[in-house]
Amino acid sequence: MEFDSHTSDVVGNAVALINDVTPGERHGKPFPAPADLRIAVRDAVPPSRTPDHPTETEAAELAGWAARLRAVVELVDDGEVDTACTTLNRILRETEAMPTLVRHDGEPWHLHFHSAGAEWAISWAASMATALAVVLGNASIERLGICNATACDRVYVDISRNGTRRFCSTACQNRVKAAAFRARKTAG
Repeated sequence: MEFDSHTSDVVGNAVALINDVTPGERHGKPFPAPADLRIAVRDAVPPSRTPDHPTETEAAELAGWAARLRAVVELVDDGEVDTACTTLNRILRETEAMPTLVRHDGEPWHLHFHSAGAEWAISWAASMATALAVVLGNASIERLGICNATACDRVYVDISRNGTRRFCSTACQNRVKAAAFRARKTAG
């Protein structure tokens, strides 16, 4: 499911950021905080538009916002939608998210979700929070969650047509399918 190209891209950036900078488990193994937070953050957001960012300070700030956005996804995954929406509303207020039409880099007018004068990290946090709000505010909320594979707590957003994705990656999906196959073979 695609919301619009910009919103879908920012939701994808939010998922990538959350998955790349928040510790936990990934693909059946422990996933510590990245050794170089600046590089992890830079890799999660489009570097072509922000070649001089992030600084170490900006990376740490955006990673803090990512942890808060992760908590929202966890609430959604636990079925606590009211609390997730209340929490996300708080983040939207704190980042001073506001819709603004802009045109840059030869692109047509499009919607940004942060104030024009926002600092780099807060502008990304506002944009990501707003993009997640678009997901939470419609039927696509069922497409947002935590990977269903054992020993993996990475976030996913399902943008497929049929809306059946429940894993953060093909690797986790294959791991679950292989384990189920082995279990059936052992039982049978």
